[in-house]
Amino acid sequence: MTARPAFLAALLLAAAPLSADALGNGVKADLPMLVALYKALHAVPELSLQEEKTAARLAGLMRETGFEVTEKVGGHGVVAVLRNGAGPVLLIRTDIDGLPVREATGLPYASKATGKGADGTPVPVMHACGHDVHMAVWIGTARRLAADRSRWSGTLVMVAQPAEEIVVGAQAMLKDGLFSRFPKPTHALAIHDSASLPAGHVGWTDGFALANVDSVDITVRGIGSHGSQPHFGIDPVLIAARTVVTLQSIVARETDPLTPAVVTVGTIHGGTKRNIISDSVKLELTVRSYAPEVRARVLAAIERIANGEAMAAGVPADRMPVFARAESSDATFNTPKLTAQVAAALVARFGPARAYAVPPSMAAEDFGRFHDADKSIESSIFWVGGVGAKAWADAGGDIRKLPGLHSAYWAPDPEPTLATGVDALTTAALTVVGKQP
Repeated sequence: MTARPAFLAALLLAAAPLSADALGNGVKADLPMLVALYKALHAVPELSLQEEKTAARLAGLMRETGFEVTEKVGGHGVVAVLRNGAGPVLLIRTDIDGLPVREATGLPYASKATGKGADGTPVPVMHACGHDVHMAVWIGTARRLAADRSRWSGTLVMVAQPAEEIVVGAQAMLKDGLFSRFPKPTHALAIHDSASLPAGHVGWTDGFALANVDSVDITVRGIGSHGSQPHFGIDPVLIAARTVVTLQSIVARETDPLTPAVVTVGTIHGGTKRNIISDSVKLELTVRSYAPEVRARVLAAIERIANGEAMAAGVPADRMPVFARAESSDATFNTPKLTAQVAAALVARFGPARAYAVPPSMAAEDFGRFHDADKSIESSIFWVGGVGAKAWADAGGDIRKLPGLHSAYWAPDPEPTLATGVDALTTAALTVVGKQP
């Protein structure tokens, strides 16, 4: 945990624990249904851009809750609107897609689902990032707000966003008229489950919370030859190996140690047989940063190094590396005003032992695109802990001993995670649309 912001110091001293009030009772009453929904969603995840059944399930539940629902916004996106008099327009987002991961949790509701990979072949699918938690919390929050409209005034725009894992879904919904076909938000909120916080805890980050992400593909090209005659070719495997090693110098030796940056080579593919020197190797990279100038410098350095290693190996000019950019998204910024009021409400609701500031992450999200599309929108995403009490105790608080997000072993503890998530997101929403006493 990081030090808590000074502006909350007095509030922290006076914060009271969660009381058995109307919100708490409502969450408790809904919890069995929400846990069942979570487990059902967990068992049948769908890959990015393939979330048809998931979206239909959410749309049906929102209609039952009394929202005006529009489907197929920007692909499989769902927009549900509830008007309740004059006031702010609050967008509350959940993401809905799974990941190409084979689940290894051993849970009775573990996913056995498959989807189609980019090349059309079947791949296993898992909600390894907790979007199943997000969806269940989103439904629970909608139910709490719809059930007690006397506490708030304004308009809710509940957004179920596809394709977050490939960071294209938010932009697709914006291009399909999210801010013109539906009430334009004055505020935006989202939660994300955390594999680094105990279940029942919440955390927030002021300012930049999640990083820029850039996906870079490099095709290292050489000249093929027989494995017994390397001198007749130029080995791209060797060039690729040198490139991977030298790329690590970008962060270690070209970037200010106090400035965040990450360069990770996630995949290497090359060659077909041990005694054949191939003519190409493909590297796939993920690049993370916060500052725009660091982002530009790191991306330029990647090309400089890959070209330099190819030149050093004697690769002809017409066989130099080929670069391609895939998924990318800008850093997610939590606006100070909304984040401060949400933080204060969470501390008042849960107490300082369960609600506190956490460091920013080098993970990435496209939730920030809603604020980026209109900087006047107050925006904040915060974290809801998912690590069960026993797992947390066994790890002694060392998160390196715990499965992280995107792990085949990530399994949030459903009851406390969902209960806290709904309570926290509803509490945050009421800081925007709640009626003043």
